[in-house]
Amino acid sequence: MAMTRRVFMKSSGMAMVGFAAIPSFLRRAALAAPISGGTDRPVLIVLFQRGAADGMSMVVPFGDPGYYAARPQIALPAPKRGDASSAIDLDGFFGLHPALRSLAPIYAAGHLAAVHAVGSPDSTRSHFDAQDFMESGTPGLKSTPDGWLNRLMQERSLPKDSPFRAVAFARSLPRTLLGAAPAVAMTSIADFGVRGGGATGGFEALYADGSSDLLGSAGRETFAAVKMLKRADPARYAPERGAIYPKGEFGRSLLQIAQLIKSDVGLEIAFAEIGGWDTHANQGTADGQLAGRLRELGDGIAALYNDLGDRMRNVVIMTMTEFGRTLRQNGSGGTDHGHASSLFVLGGPVRGGKVYGTWPGLAAEQLYDGRDLALTTDFRSVFGEVASHHLGAGSLARIFPGLPGGAGSLPGLIGS
Repeated sequence: MAMTRRVFMKSSGMAMVGFAAIPSFLRRAALAAPISGGTDRPVLIVLFQRGAADGMSMVVPFGDPGYYAARPQIALPAPKRGDASSAIDLDGFFGLHPALRSLAPIYAAGHLAAVHAVGSPDSTRSHFDAQDFMESGTPGLKSTPDGWLNRLMQERSLPKDSPFRAVAFARSLPRTLLGAAPAVAMTSIADFGVRGGGATGGFEALYADGSSDLLGSAGRETFAAVKMLKRADPARYAPERGAIYPKGEFGRSLLQIAQLIKSDVGLEIAFAEIGGWDTHANQGTADGQLAGRLRELGDGIAALYNDLGDRMRNVVIMTMTEFGRTLRQNGSGGTDHGHASSLFVLGGPVRGGKVYGTWPGLAAEQLYDGRDLALTTDFRSVFGEVASHHLGAGSLARIFPGLPGGAGSLPGLIGS
C-alpha cells in the first residue's frame, strides 16, 4: 500500500520517534552554506570515565611513601627495568599503570599530559551528583539548566555551522551537551537516520510519492543532513597506521569518531563514555578488574591517536571522571569513593611529556577528610584551558559561572 499522509499519521509511531531523534537544527542547517573550518577545524574529544576512576592507579605516585603504606596489596610497584608489572616511569615521581603502556610513546613524544590531584571542589561522594556537577561545570549547583560543553558551543557561535558540530556516542544526549546549541546523540553512524514505522522506505516514501508538502523543506533538509553523515561510509571504514581499536562499545565509539573527523562533516566536539570504574572490591594491581578497564581506555585512545595521524595536529582528547578513590585500600581489596583523581589531555596542541598540578602529599595531615587525595586543581581550570586555548572560547565566565579566580588559573598545557 502506498504510504499516504493519512496512513503516515496513523501508523508512524516509530517514524515520529525517529524524526524526533533528528534535532530541529538538522532541518535548519543541513542545506545551509558550506561547513566552516574544513580540515583545520579544531576538534575536542571528551571521554568520561563513569564510576570514579582511581587516579592514583592511573598515574601512580610511586615517589610518595604514603602510597605504599596505605595500599599494601593493591599498590603498583615502582618502575623497575624489565618488570612489566611495575609502573612506567614518567618523571621520577609519577608513573603510568602498566595497563596504560600504549600511552607511554605518546607521553614520550610530548603529546600526552597528565593532571593530578584534579577534580571537583564539591565534597559529594554521590556518583549522580558528582557527574552532574562535572557535566554542568557548576560544582554544588544542581539548578544549572545546560552543560558546559553546550555553553562552550554557544560561546563559539559559528556563521556557517555543521549539523554534526557536536556528536555524542551514547543512547541519549549527555548532560554536558544539553542546552540551546545543537548536538546529536547516536550509538552508530550506520543506524543514524529517519525510519518509518512498518512501511518500506519509511519517512522518505512521503517525498517519493510527491507528498513533500507534509513537512515541506524541513524533511528534505533532514535527509540532506543524514546523507551528509552517511558520507563516512561506515561499512567500509578501515583504520590507518596499524590502529587496532579494542572490541566493545567504547572502541566502536572511538573508531566512529575517527570516521567523522576524516569525513570532514564539521565535527567540533565528540563525546564518548566508558564505565566500570567503581572498584569497591578486587581492584587488582597490574592485572585484574581495574587493569582491564585501563587497558581498554589506553588502547582505545592510542588507536584513535594513531588512526588520525596528522589530523591530531588539530585534535585534543581529554578524559574526566567524577571523583577519585580513597587512598587506603578497604577490606575487600578495593577502594571507596574519594575526592581528587587524575586525568589525561593529549593531542597535537598539548604541551605534554609532563604531569601537571601541585602534589598535595599523602601523609595523614595532608589528606582530605583524613582519607582522600586532596584537591589542588579545579577541573574547570583544565577544561577552561582547553576551551580557551584550543577552541578559542572568549569568555570562561559564561562557560564556568562562579569559577573563583584562583581556581581558574590555567595550567598552561595547551600550546599557543
